[in-house]
Amino acid sequence: MALARKDILCISSIDWDFIWQGHQEIMATLAAAGNRVLFVENTGVRRPRLSDLPRLRHRLRNWWRGVMGFRQERERLYVYSPLVLPFPYSRLARWVNRRVLVRGLQRWMRATGFARPIVWTFLPTPLVTDVLRELEPELVIYYCIDDLSASSPQARRIGRSEEQLLRQADLVFVTSAALRERVARFTDRVHLFPFGVKYQAFEEVRVADDGIPRELQALPRPVAGYVGGVHRWVDQDLLATVAESLPDVSFVLVGPEQTDVSTLRRPPNVHFIGARPHPDVPRFIKGFDVALVPYRVSDYTASVYPTKLNEYLAMGVPVVATDIPEIRRFNRDHGDVVAVAGDADAFRHAVRASIDDKSADAEARRIAIAKANSWEARIAAMGWLVEAALAQKRTAARTWEDSLRGLYRRTRRRLVRTVVIAAAVYLAIFETPLLWMVGAPLRVAEPPRAADAIVVFAGGVGESGKAGGGYQERVKEAIDLYRRGHAPAVIFSSGYVYALKEADVMRDLAIANGIPASAILLERNAANTYQNVLFVRRMLDERGWRRVLLVSSPYHMRRAVLTARTVAPEIAVVAVPASSSQFYAHHRGATLDQVRGILHEYAAIAAYWWRGWI
Repeated sequence: MALARKDILCISSIDWDFIWQGHQEIMATLAAAGNRVLFVENTGVRRPRLSDLPRLRHRLRNWWRGVMGFRQERERLYVYSPLVLPFPYSRLARWVNRRVLVRGLQRWMRATGFARPIVWTFLPTPLVTDVLRELEPELVIYYCIDDLSASSPQARRIGRSEEQLLRQADLVFVTSAALRERVARFTDRVHLFPFGVKYQAFEEVRVADDGIPRELQALPRPVAGYVGGVHRWVDQDLLATVAESLPDVSFVLVGPEQTDVSTLRRPPNVHFIGARPHPDVPRFIKGFDVALVPYRVSDYTASVYPTKLNEYLAMGVPVVATDIPEIRRFNRDHGDVVAVAGDADAFRHAVRASIDDKSADAEARRIAIAKANSWEARIAAMGWLVEAALAQKRTAARTWEDSLRGLYRRTRRRLVRTVVIAAAVYLAIFETPLLWMVGAPLRVAEPPRAADAIVVFAGGVGESGKAGGGYQERVKEAIDLYRRGHAPAVIFSSGYVYALKEADVMRDLAIANGIPASAILLERNAANTYQNVLFVRRMLDERGWRRVLLVSSPYHMRRAVLTARTVAPEIAVVAVPASSSQFYAHHRGATLDQVRGILHEYAAIAAYWWRGWI
């Protein structure tokens, strides 16, 4: 292989621990050849479904077992399991994910000296185009292995970003003629490279004397086998019909169940082996009498090149497939080596004929075809194309003046982007009601009713950050409630001292406004809301009081009520915030102090939840 001693960033459409496919094979081969490879696991092409929960849990485990998601899988090969918002076409999620992904990559690249890598992507999502713009790679390779826009209704939205990537990429590899035809509308730098087979590994198993796996030994022969994920593109109706019509044949599926397989569980001669490590795959195929490619015919499979095809042939096993375009093309190139069936009856006849065909010449021909389609040959050819593209870019390198101008242009773009974002944030916070919409859940207010006492939590420095700020408004509310006869007693709670004890100042203000001293109780020790509730609760318990009107700042009420429900659940709390607040007075926008006040309350609620106080 020509390609060596390069830094390669692979943006994969599957995870490293998923079924072994071309993604892992290519990158493992490149790493073994002396290149450094960072394999970025799938960031998604659609929103997650409930069935994706195991995969999401697996991603979290992968992130946790690495260093901020990064881990070394083998020599010169590293894997990154990023945690991103699973909404690939949301502008907000894209904005967040771009920063998370780019910053994570840049930090790792600085730490490892991973400079100006070759980016080899299997994904054409908007997030990928954002990453390419930020990283400025030496070369961009897009390996288009599926028509992703046909894979799901959500993924249809990928078309625009894929077109952008196709025009930007220095090289485009495709796995099928249908993909080459579609891609050629946007670029002439496209090359056909169907997935191959690790021929030597399969050859060693084929000629070895050791037996087939125990799971196959226990089944009646002959065996018709399938290797790969049992996904929604497997034609279950066809396979079940064929299995029922051939009761003497054991139909075996080796791979994870990725969809509902109840249809295939109906025939008693269909057996599910489950996922197996990729090194074990040759041994299972060796135990097949005939191998199957039972894909549904659809827009998606019209461009699919079955990875397993060359693996089957490398073991000399006859293959029966449904009538999908890439199988027809394969037969045109290699002389009808695969039996193609257009319906269930033809599939049944092809399976029976393949089982009966024991021709040594046919077996040798299959093996020779697989050898010509080996990964070794594929990756070597890709490597030469990559080296040629790099050499061409170096020859056409810009002068230092162009480089400097480009640097200034990028700096200006970043500056403009930063200014626009800062201006948008400023206008949203300080010139619109956004902050008050965000703060609305903090407000709790109920109609006052008869209670045992009016409890006032003083502010200390409170939301204003200034001593004595806000206590007058709370005392005034308590005075009004007392005068209207809602409760016979008032409790002022504050341990704050500023020249004088705040609780004493509140008491004196209440007395000066007509509340009898005998109706006032003081709690002078509380330093925060939790202690306010805890210490006042003791006073209420001593007197057998069970209902209170709670007075505090409007945007402090949510935290106060939540704390009271946790610390003093036996006390009925009626939230009656101060009816007016000078600090929170506003027309439309907010001041910087008000922003701090609202953020402080949300941060305090989070801290209280963490401590178990709410």
